[in-house]
Amino acid sequence: MQPRHTQFAQLAIVALLIIGCIAVLLPFVGTLLFAIVIVITAWPLYARLLTALRSRHTLAALTMSLALVVLLGVPMSLLSGSLASGLDMLAKAVRPLIENGLPADPPELLSRLPLIGSAITDYWHRLVDSREELNGLLRQVLDPARKVALTAVTIFAQGLLQLLLVTFFVFFIFRDAHIYAGALLTAARKLGGPLGERMLKLARGTITGVMVGIIGTAAGQALVGMIGYLIAGVPGVLMLTFATFIFAMVPVIGPTLIWGGAAVWLYDQGQTGWAIFMLLWGMLGISSVDNFIKPVLISRTAAQPLLLIVVGVFGGVLVFGFIGLFLGPTLLALGQALIREWMADKGAELARPEQP
Repeated sequence: MQPRHTQFAQLAIVALLIIGCIAVLLPFVGTLLFAIVIVITAWPLYARLLTALRSRHTLAALTMSLALVVLLGVPMSLLSGSLASGLDMLAKAVRPLIENGLPADPPELLSRLPLIGSAITDYWHRLVDSREELNGLLRQVLDPARKVALTAVTIFAQGLLQLLLVTFFVFFIFRDAHIYAGALLTAARKLGGPLGERMLKLARGTITGVMVGIIGTAAGQALVGMIGYLIAGVPGVLMLTFATFIFAMVPVIGPTLIWGGAAVWLYDQGQTGWAIFMLLWGMLGISSVDNFIKPVLISRTAAQPLLLIVVGVFGGVLVFGFIGLFLGPTLLALGQALIREWMADKGAELARPEQP
């Protein structure tokens, strides 16, 4: 038997090694988990591709990675350029107001509004007479808009960088997935037996269900948005539709930036009625889709109670950020499985007759 101090030294070395590995992997945990989510969701497609390519794992993984770049990277790059151009146009539109001030009289549409038209006219004239008050109003309006725009630009820039890293992880996970899957199944059997296998299957089903819910909801919002853009006559419908689809998957901003920008463009073109229509369509149509479709899709696909899914999604986002969309429901589903297993074991023990 080894001396006690030797055992302590070995334990300390193992603990330091584990801490070092965690410290190295910690900056990539979110990206790696997202890559795993993509692999789990796209696995049926990869399995078919692997069969068509006669089990050439490297070629199949490379094809899936390139498809991911084409489907997400290229449109996001185009959207980044469009967003930068839109910010430049907004700055050019606001600059005359800062330099020359407001026109002497408000637009007739505002001054003729019932009940509040006269108050708007009086406030407008007060802004024209007081440069300081006008500057204060512009700051109140422009500061939140500038923060939202900078947040959107930052999200796109970080998204492009993370997409490259995710693609890197996706390639290697797909290529060696048969090795990882065997090791994971062996570990689940050793740790939990049949329960470990069931929990592994449950985690996969929950992650797939959440991804289906997110993508399905984003597609629904994009479809509703496309109908509104076509009705209102907004140019660049395909680009706006894809932008709505992408932003619908972003928890912080959502598609409001897209349909709100379309409404601002319509108003700037003098189409006030269509601008109001776009605002109502965005609030009552596009944004409301998320509240109805996502929980239903996730709960049906993941075969979990709706309350558990909703609490898991929102709680996961608050605790873990974007990746919490998947971690929250998965953790609650696994916890529910453990509780049910424990209650079943307790019930079996209580039902077992006592030995004489």
